[in-house]
Amino acid sequence: GAQKKWSFRLQQPQEQLWVALGQILTLTCTTSGDAPPGPVKWLKGWGSENQTIYDQTSPSPRVTRLVNGSNTDFSIHIRDVQPEDAGTYYCVKFRRSVGRGIEIFQHGKGTVVSVHDTTMVPGIVAAAVVPFLLVLLLFGLLVALCMYRRKRRKEAGSQRLSRACCAETPSTTRLVPTTSALHWCPVPLQHSKEDTTIHYADLQPLPTAPWHGRSPGTTCSEYASVRVAAK
Repeated sequence: GAQKKWSFRLQQPQEQLWVALGQILTLTCTTSGDAPPGPVKWLKGWGSENQTIYDQTSPSPRVTRLVNGSNTDFSIHIRDVQPEDAGTYYCVKFRRSVGRGIEIFQHGKGTVVSVHDTTMVPGIVAAAVVPFLLVLLLFGLLVALCMYRRKRRKEAGSQRLSRACCAETPSTTRLVPTTSALHWCPVPLQHSKEDTTIHYADLQPLPTAPWHGRSPGTTCSEYASVRVAAK
């Protein structure tokens, strides 16, 4: 007789899942339409290496149905997930055929399951954070070193400028104070008829003069001023 056309559809929507060690894995599979007689199973792997994870006739304590007795929802729970549970799972509809026994009628695209250990997460985070902190510390040290060297260069430049100020100049000069109150340096003067003298001030205290010859109430001078006509 003619082959019957079945309206059966099997849907396995999950393509990839991540599950923590010891947790519950949920695999989804639903069906619709009419189909030939035969069970729905969950297989791990494909081909000759496949392993039956769930069979309606021989359920496992670790593997249970989400909806017991349903003819359309064949989703399952796998409890206490272990590393060996990682792999690809297929929801498969079988049919019974006269003379050929049970054969595959339709199957899902497969769900890739990965198992990870949550105790490794802090270690992974630490491995990523510690190098970042070391780089940040090194950057801070480099910035501090650059600021210190810049400060030292400024101080050295100020000292060189002070020494250069006291260098002898060939033109008519006058004496002006440097950064130290007890040092005076010559600086060039503009030649003019009005200003042709040299002024000199010495902040060193003068020797004490005899008291005779001074009028009462006078005090000792702390500096002397000399004006010399320039040649």
